[in-house]
Amino acid sequence: MECNVGKTEQVIRITIGSAILLTGLLNKSWWGLLGVAPIITGTIRYCPLNSALGINNCEVQRA
Repeated sequence: MECNVGKTEQVIRITIGSAILLTGLLNKSWWGLLGVAPIITGTIRYCPLNSALGINNCEVQRA
């Protein structure tokens, strides 16, 4: 799995995923589990949907 989620997108995914998860927990709704997906994709910096669409937001590391 090659990185296709950039640093900014990573922070946004984890923040939004946490907010969704927290909202679900506070409302006692299983819909909050949808927040787990952006947290996981942000943490591992790989998104299968980005890969399928040919999107790559990783910064190029120069030697």
